[in-house]
Amino acid sequence: MASIWPQAPAAPTGAGATTRPTRAMQLANVVISQAAWFAAVLGAAAQHPMAGTACVAAAIAWHLAVSARPAQEAKLVLLTGLVGAVVETLVVLQGNVAYPSGQPFSDLPPYWMVALWALLAIALNVTLRWLRGRWWLAAAVGAVAGPMAFSAGVRMGGAQFLHPGLAVATLALVWAVVLPVLVRLSARLDGVTEPEAIHA
Repeated sequence: MASIWPQAPAAPTGAGATTRPTRAMQLANVVISQAAWFAAVLGAAAQHPMAGTACVAAAIAWHLAVSARPAQEAKLVLLTGLVGAVVETLVVLQGNVAYPSGQPFSDLPPYWMVALWALLAIALNVTLRWLRGRWWLAAAVGAVAGPMAFSAGVRMGGAQFLHPGLAVATLALVWAVVLPVLVRLSARLDGVTEPEAIHA
């Protein structure tokens, strides 16, 4: 399935070369994923986690629809969601974070948080692909951006830090490890780009 987005060719082109997302696709990815993130957090804060999760699902569906190879991206979304489920379960069991809504059981993370991890997957091969091969930078970005995003969610009412210092330190460590792993995984499951045709 060809992407409906025009894609800029990587240089040099030829056998084995791939196309890369255009600025238009990157901008759309940022706007849609951020809108879905806000919807999920605000929905949870307002005791309507299902509504926000539906927005996340719609954003993921859009991404798959415009991807060159949606099956690859779907695998990435699923695996990223599974990683997130494990990470967030550990965070819950640590006892440093509480959530207002969306937890099926007290020892499990809210489903909307797991959905946000799946949402992250749609950025990995678009706006975060520049981190490929830059593993230490990916670790640094994860250590800073992960806790910042979580803290923003706390300020919006989507979660509560019970022990702020320990919670932030744990999140920084987790994201420093997980983001490089996800970036590497995304390179193997890149369904956004498609190989350039080989010209005789």
